Amino acid sequence: MKRNVLVGILVIEALLCVVLRILQASFSDAFFAVMAFPFEQIGSGLRLLSLSGDTGNIAAIVFYFLISLLPAAALLVVRKKRGLRVEDGLLGLLSAVLFAVLYLMINPGVIGTLTGGTMGQSTGKAIAGGMVYAVLCGYFVLRVLRLFFVGGTDKLVRYMSVMLSLLNVLFVYLAFGARFDEMLNSSAALQAGNAGNEHLLGASHVFLVVQFLVDALPFVLNVFVVFAALRLLCEMRADRYSAETVSATERMSRLCAVALAATVLSNIGFNLLQFLFVKSLMVVNGSVQIPVFSITFVLAALLLTRFVAENKQLKEDNDLFV
Repeated sequence: MKRNVLVGILVIEALLCVVLRILQASFSDAFFAVMAFPFEQIGSGLRLLSLSGDTGNIAAIVFYFLISLLPAAALLVVRKKRGLRVEDGLLGLLSAVLFAVLYLMINPGVIGTLTGGTMGQSTGKAIAGGMVYAVLCGYFVLRVLRLFFVGGTDKLVRYMSVMLSLLNVLFVYLAFGARFDEMLNSSAALQAGNAGNEHLLGASHVFLVVQFLVDALPFVLNVFVVFAALRLLCEMRADRYSAETVSATERMSRLCAVALAATVLSNIGFNLLQFLFVKSLMVVNGSVQIPVFSITFVLAALLLTRFVAENKQLKEDNDLFV
């Protein structure tokens, strides 16, 4: 994926996260609907077909079995085409799960019986659909893992580029979705808990915004680190011994160090600033961050820098020797 395209996708994602939260979109309802799709719709259709008469009931049963057996049929095709692998057993499990999930979608009243009435139908349908997606995702993850081991260097570089791009999508959601949502919820809780004292909440609201910026900063910086990693992969794919590769590696290591320092210093600064204005605040959120992931990433980047530089020097020495 081209850099400009990925940047555009990330910007749109960030804007959507912020706009949907400002508009008070119900993420939980949307989540339930997504997790139950398309199994809820298939179950409703089969139920309507079954209630239409004897012929419709027979047709609904046939469709029910055919849809549920699709992964098992794919398993037979895979066996004939390339032979079975260990992970292919999940296709058989997927068929068994589909039998159960579609039955619940056709007969949603059973959900309440199974759970003892502790959850609503929408929640039960989301959990049932989630089981299908869990098995399906598990199968694809194991397949991708096998491709990692059998793929050549060029393929591994492409796979890594895709994974890094997906990681950026996650970072943007954590910054502008999860953290922004947390800030608005904290602001609403502050407002509700101090009714009648709204004139005293100005400083507290400002500090909630500052805390959001501090909490979101590591994820935003990680986006830039990932872009540096993508640039490094591009240079390594062209020529792993070139000066451009060494330069890209050094750039990424410096960016990792800057990101780590900015994360630590911003957290320290926020805690000190909060302490100075503690008398003006109605809520205080002190935190101590130990960025283990960032530290590990910086060390890995530094090691990679050394390896690339040493390999380049070794290649130059060998070329002179020859």
